[in-house]
Amino acid sequence: MVGGRRFRPGGGFGRQLDEYETRVGVPPSTESPNPPPSGLVDSAVYIRGHRFASPSGLAETYRCLQEQDGAMAWIGLYRPDIEQITSLAREFRLHDLAVEDAINAHQRPKLERYGETLFVVLRAARYEDLREEVEFSELHLFIGPGFVVTVRHGEAPDLAAVRRRLETEAQMLARGPEAVLYAILDQVVDGYAPVVAGLENDIDEIETEVFGGDPNASRRIYGLSREVIQFQRAARPLLTVLDALADGAGSGSEDEELRRYLRDVTDHLTQVVERVDGFRHLLQNILTVNATLVSQQQNEEMRSLTAASYAQNEELKKVSSWAAILFAPTLIGTVYGMNFVHMPELNWHFGYLFALLLMLLVCGTLYLIFKRRGWL
Repeated sequence: MVGGRRFRPGGGFGRQLDEYETRVGVPPSTESPNPPPSGLVDSAVYIRGHRFASPSGLAETYRCLQEQDGAMAWIGLYRPDIEQITSLAREFRLHDLAVEDAINAHQRPKLERYGETLFVVLRAARYEDLREEVEFSELHLFIGPGFVVTVRHGEAPDLAAVRRRLETEAQMLARGPEAVLYAILDQVVDGYAPVVAGLENDIDEIETEVFGGDPNASRRIYGLSREVIQFQRAARPLLTVLDALADGAGSGSEDEELRRYLRDVTDHLTQVVERVDGFRHLLQNILTVNATLVSQQQNEEMRSLTAASYAQNEELKKVSSWAAILFAPTLIGTVYGMNFVHMPELNWHFGYLFALLLMLLVCGTLYLIFKRRGWL
């Protein structure tokens, strides 16, 4: 089975294949999810679904393919240089536009036919648990009579696993290059499942953060929304590719068994696309709820500040009122406390009493005024 669903070897076929490879001296697949910086990762020539040879270079692969009738070459590249791409284009007569896309990358999933060669662009994804982020990578495939060329521009998908599974299912691999294409498509779609699970877990955490009042929730919502949009751009166009292959419009395949496998891949991809669409709507709702909660929190803070400011103003009114009341007798006492000889009230018998009554009168008047205005 490829991707955890199909292509199950029966009985002891896997052991028989191992014995066969040991007997003929064929080395196992060396393609790895963590390949060297760039260049040829793995190259193999298959005859009737069995690995016949593992050439060490492109020239040796070409020679082996020409010498063996009915052979199929599967060449795996990781971020190849211009010379390797040019060599492949010259040997397999690849179209210039497809070669340019494979070099520049940054393409959306698509399927194009150039004569007898099929050019497919896929966008794989994997979820990084430590960083809680989705990592996207691009994969280009050239499918033609007797050859498959895979050009990876990222770590995903794990083509070594695809190759190992197909090598233990010789009957499937013997169907030719299109079987490899369908197996890779299945692996890419299967790789979406952990991403969906990771995004769902992130959304659950964001919901907790939003209702917990986390101030960084908005930033994380925007970041996760961007990842969901990128995921949609990777998965949704692939439905068109799969539909074209299932209808035979892209590949021209007459193998009904392969089409059956392909329709199963399409069903799984449809489920992924529907869940991702739901994630996007859910994140929009969460963002709206978060904005509402933030607005309510801001309103509460504004009300608290307003209440505090009002209380301060009330206290300031009281302090100012009492200060004004106490200032009146201070002013009168200061005037009568001046040591001038000629002051009319100094020799007046009722002068002291008059000063006290004047202080009381002024203070009482000010008190009534402030009381009426609500300052006291």
